[in-house]
Amino acid sequence: MKPLPPQPLLTLEPLIDAVRRGVEAEAWELSGLQKTTSHQFEGRWAGDATRSAYLFFHLPSGPEWAAVDVFLDETNDGLQGNLALVVDGCALERMGDVCEALAALGRLAVVHLPQGHRTPVTLRLRLGAGTQPTGSATTEFRFKLVIPRGTLREGSASVAALASAAVRAFDQVLSDPTLARYLDP
Repeated sequence: MKPLPPQPLLTLEPLIDAVRRGVEAEAWELSGLQKTTSHQFEGRWAGDATRSAYLFFHLPSGPEWAAVDVFLDETNDGLQGNLALVVDGCALERMGDVCEALAALGRLAVVHLPQGHRTPVTLRLRLGAGTQPTGSATTEFRFKLVIPRGTLREGSASVAALASAAVRAFDQVLSDPTLARYLDP
């Protein structure tokens, strides 16, 4: 008897389950889950509806300044999503040259994140109030892995495997000494 081919993921709930399986297999625990439905769009999206889910994970034994955030979206055009390692960085005044820091973070993504995937890197700066000194701005880094549509078509096992691979890569980023220079001591 020939095995059945994998079934593509078509709705949000099986995608959530597959991502959870993959991330939790690497010892990260679910911190929160939020689902939303949106159907009031204007312009070219009028009449469309989306259902989205946000999943938040933490390492029970790991650093409090790092988390995995997952965004999953079910639209009229199908499913899409990404996993992101979110790291609270040092104050801007400690970071040094922002271009150099972003280049170093980009190199971390190239070295550690799975090859052949879209892996954007984000550096966010935030002032608590407009009157604060610029150097006191907090920083946040996001190392993101976009889930390919092909992986979604391959089904639950492929999505879980990719989620596990992403989280293992995120663990490597966290232990890389290059990242340490952009963290609070």
